[in-house]
Amino acid sequence: MIYKQIYQSPLGPISLLADEEHLLGCWFLGQKYFERDFEAETVLEKKSTILDHAQAWLDAYFSGKNPRPADYLAPNGTAFQERVWQVLKTIPAGSSLTYGQIARIVDCRSAQAVGSAVGKNPISIFIPCHRVLGSQGQLTGYAAGLDKKAWLLRHEGLTIK
Repeated sequence: MIYKQIYQSPLGPISLLADEEHLLGCWFLGQKYFERDFEAETVLEKKSTILDHAQAWLDAYFSGKNPRPADYLAPNGTAFQERVWQVLKTIPAGSSLTYGQIARIVDCRSAQAVGSAVGKNPISIFIPCHRVLGSQGQLTGYAAGLDKKAWLLRHEGLTIK
């Protein structure tokens, strides 16, 4: 069973999807790849323990706290995507990496391939894809829009070029 709730963030509504044990997705409404791979699933708009945990985590995050990494995430992707997403989880709040730096970490010759994997991250904010910048530290690509990416980075205290 898949459960869904809408979380009202300072940046607009966020869709949260979970099963009994894991958060499966966190997307801003209308973002690219919105609820991808769940189109054929039966989704109930109903509370669940995991969704409660996710909402409490987001409340803490948006109130300026730095919540501990959530241990109930289960993003679904290819082996390469999951390796990239593991790197994203290591980027502390207020810090960033470039697509090229991540490519070197995962032993990939293509920053563009890394960018594609980052863009398909199904659990944004929790897996902080917004902390990835272009080669010169500039804002580039964010499935929910550069305005949201800039806001999230500023919220975390990162100065953007």
